[in-house]
Amino acid sequence: MSYADTEKAFGFEVYPKRDLTLVRGEGARVWDDAGNAYIDCTAGVGVANVGHGNPEVARAIAEQAATLSTCAGIFYNDVRARLLEKLVGIAPEGLARAFLCNSGTESMEAAIKFARHASGRSGFVCAMRGFHGRTMGALSATFKYRDQFEPLLSGFTFVPFNNIDKLRAAVDESTAAVILEPVQGEGGVRPAAPDYMQAVQSHCRDTGVLLIVDEIQTGLCRTGSMFACDRYGISPDILCLAKALGGGVPMGAVLTGGRITPAVGMHGSTFGGNPLACAAALATIEYLEAHDLCGRARDLGDRFAERFRSAQPSRVRELRQVGLMIGIELKEKATPYLVALMEEGVLALSAGPTVIRLLPPLTIGAEELDTVVEKLLKVLGD
Repeated sequence: MSYADTEKAFGFEVYPKRDLTLVRGEGARVWDDAGNAYIDCTAGVGVANVGHGNPEVARAIAEQAATLSTCAGIFYNDVRARLLEKLVGIAPEGLARAFLCNSGTESMEAAIKFARHASGRSGFVCAMRGFHGRTMGALSATFKYRDQFEPLLSGFTFVPFNNIDKLRAAVDESTAAVILEPVQGEGGVRPAAPDYMQAVQSHCRDTGVLLIVDEIQTGLCRTGSMFACDRYGISPDILCLAKALGGGVPMGAVLTGGRITPAVGMHGSTFGGNPLACAAALATIEYLEAHDLCGRARDLGDRFAERFRSAQPSRVRELRQVGLMIGIELKEKATPYLVALMEEGVLALSAGPTVIRLLPPLTIGAEELDTVVEKLLKVLGD
């Protein structure tokens, strides 16, 4: 029985599977069980920013696993303390504390609770096309995937992204927070307009409403800055972070500002902030900084956009690119082209029915990225 057949036999499936069994990765490449290599522009859906099999992250994990892998939050811990200090040190101005958890959806669940606790209000204003996770609270803030799981949490309102007038009209005395992604990921790689996030922050401050920014996918150099907030010059009250934080190990965080009051006894996580994940996260952040992966994401993202646009096929409606967060919107369904790319040795994601999404490791080589452009133009060509 193949590995694929074994998964089919014993796994409780929640994903539409591709006919590919991956067994190894190094840098921006992965290999299947037949020894075929692929350039990986999925990176575990934006997880492997520092590349697959990063030796510095692997070393930190191995050393910590042999030292202490778990430590409940009721005790202090050396490596957790160092990570908390590091996170606050790289965070946008005004974010002074961090809660550690295990995933992006968990960080959003915590953010919703923290906002309600701090504000005494229950309402949230979110964006159409926004995606914040699949657990019941995070799903309540998500525009899609909701219908068959209702009733969800009450008090969530959705307004068009990049429309400040609609957002202002939706905020009222019951609103605890506005929740936004600076670049919508699952919603099609759609960046906020240059002045939109600043206008949202100003309105939140004027009305006493909290601002929650979801940087689960955009954080840690993906958009060419440590956080996309830095690009927009904003300082949210709460910032949600995950995906790339652990260098491949499950890890999430909620960074909070001064308006968010402590919630002792009101929230927790058995595995959140465990020393093993903290060691991986520390090594990941240090690697991002030491190798200037923010600058690399900017340079390589611009290189990709220039080369792709120079020969952009007619079936492409629009290229949207911020750093190495890339969306190619087609005039037709994307799935056949994702399959064709895989056959050409490039793995990519969808972001809605007509968008090809590329989230390569930020360590990808320039020549590897040029190959991705070449294969895209071949597959999408007229």
